[in-house]
Amino acid sequence: MPPESKSNDPLHGLTLEKMVTHLVESYGWETLGEEIQINCFMHEPSVKSSLKFLRKTPWARTKVEDFYKYSLRKNKLK
Repeated sequence: MPPESKSNDPLHGLTLEKMVTHLVESYGWETLGEEIQINCFMHEPSVKSSLKFLRKTPWARTKVEDFYKYSLRKNKLK
């Protein structure tokens, strides 16, 4: 059997909840709403309501995933 290869995808094994929680802790809701302009981050935001919306809305989830990857790259450069 070949050895298991490590995924280069930074999202591999990461839940949407962990991603949103990390972004909120790192940036806060206000900055998230400015960076990713979706209502679930701008009007009465919560992790629970955001997850509900993001799970039903692929384009919004993609924006969150892209911003998460951007934040990882940005922090790596510091």
